[in-house]
Amino acid sequence: MTTYTLGLDRHLNHYLQSVSLREPACLALLRHETAHHPQCRMQIAPEQGQLMALLVQLIGATKTLDVGVFTGYSALAIALALPADGRVVACDINETDTAIARHHWQLAGVAHKIELRIAPALDTLDQLLAAGEAETFDFAFIDADKRNYDGYYEQALQLVRPGGLIAIDNVLWSGRVADPQVQDRRTQRMRLFNQKLHHDRRIALSLVPVADGLTLAMKQR
Repeated sequence: MTTYTLGLDRHLNHYLQSVSLREPACLALLRHETAHHPQCRMQIAPEQGQLMALLVQLIGATKTLDVGVFTGYSALAIALALPADGRVVACDINETDTAIARHHWQLAGVAHKIELRIAPALDTLDQLLAAGEAETFDFAFIDADKRNYDGYYEQALQLVRPGGLIAIDNVLWSGRVADPQVQDRRTQRMRLFNQKLHHDRRIALSLVPVADGLTLAMKQR
């Protein structure tokens, strides 16, 4: 995992951010606090959050999923981009990290848009499907435990509407997916997942080399 875009040295990454990033103060505050977290590398890059916020606005999203909250940056970025009646269903199992998220959502004035569900995300997504919410979401972001990526993807594909967008983080896996010398289980699992999506005709696909790799999958109409 990386908090800046792979393949860019620090100087070029700084330049990229200096001419592109328009990070609201509330997001910058959360990002700087998270930088002191023991697992700060789980934080998405700010340019990635900005890209997803732009995509949410482009598709006119009002209802979104956030699978894997950590300290809440992605959910906050999306909530800020949603209209006043927008909704984020945020899934996580860690009450300590999500307490940080809740605090910053309150500070930013968007806590009313975010419904945090503390439970295994597979269970939460199953509950949404059972409640009749299939094809009612406009956007989903998946950034959680990699062993369940395939399950999260399949459930999100049922939950997003035709023309809806699924964004999936860490698909370049710090470059390890392209290194044949790396054969650990998590890397092999990520390779198989990427290959599956490449051949999945239910979606239109683009893997964008931002941060640690971001797959964009639009559900076919």
